[in-house]
Amino acid sequence: MTKVTVSDARARLADVVDEARVRHDPVYLTRRGQRIAAVIDADDLDRLIAAAEDLADIEAARAARAVIADQGAIPWEQVKADVGLA
Repeated sequence: MTKVTVSDARARLADVVDEARVRHDPVYLTRRGQRIAAVIDADDLDRLIAAAEDLADIEAARAARAVIADQGAIPWEQVKADVGLA
C-alpha cells in the first residue's frame, strides 16, 4: 500500500498512475495525514464494480427468497395483473 500526499501526487501524477497500473495496488492520496482518495488501475476498478454488482444481486435474491419463505409464492395471475399483462 502506497500513500502519497496530494501535492506530491500533483507533482508526479504520471508516476502515481503508472504505479497503480503496473502494481495493481491502489495508491492512496492523503491530505493532512488522512486518506482522501485513491488511484487504481481502471481494469481493477471494473472488476471491483462487477463484483459489487454480483454481490448486490445475490443479496437481492436472498431477500426475495426470504419473502417467499415468509409469505409464500405470488400467484401468476396476480403477477400478470401487477405488471399490466392481465
